[in-house]
Amino acid sequence: MAQDPRSLARDRALFERTINALEAEIANVGAHLTIDATTRQVYAQQIHSMASEMRTKARNGRITWADAAQEAQEERNAIMEVIRGRCTPVGRALAESMKRHGKTLNDLVGAKTLSLYGSDAKFEALSTVQRDAVYAEIVKSSGRSNLVVTSRMRTLSRAGRSLLVLSIALSVYSIATAEDKLDTTGRELSVTGAGIGGGIAGGALAGLACGPGAPLCVTVGTFVGGAFAGFGIDYLW
Repeated sequence: MAQDPRSLARDRALFERTINALEAEIANVGAHLTIDATTRQVYAQQIHSMASEMRTKARNGRITWADAAQEAQEERNAIMEVIRGRCTPVGRALAESMKRHGKTLNDLVGAKTLSLYGSDAKFEALSTVQRDAVYAEIVKSSGRSNLVVTSRMRTLSRAGRSLLVLSIALSVYSIATAEDKLDTTGRELSVTGAGIGGGIAGGALAGLACGPGAPLCVTVGTFVGGAFAGFGIDYLW
């Protein structure tokens, strides 16, 4: 028995909306990975440049090593907060789950003193030269990012770009095979944009609900927000 044409049309429309929502979700994931990997690279470059400047100033006698360490610690924490503000909700949640706040200068002084002079060393008992060595090590380490995280983000950046290319390719195919290419182009752009925007909004809302440093919750919110936004825009179109 032949299926009712209206039922066939509904099934086809549902299938197309599902496929378009999937394309939007692919773009959503690709955009998140690309944005967060790029911000990580910027962070690594910024702190490296800052630390180099502090070392040069101290070596030239323009500032003391103690001042250089203080400025380096403050600037690294400031750069970290600015960069996190430019990450996606998922990227920020992951970063905060690994390190909620930047270390204080006292924390760094204590850690570097033990690292350089042994477990029984006390900063107050060190000579001026030894103290400067501690401060110099703080300045040096302030320019280093976590190599494991940076390497993983570089890999994720490539994966993100690949997903974006895949999403674009699927959209191009949909447009090329459509009868009304102008209408399909507008729909593809709208659905993809909604998927990315919905993902960021969903992640942000999940972050508010779950609190900082909850990457799993924020990731779920991102996926749900992207899927609902992409499916909803396609349905309204």
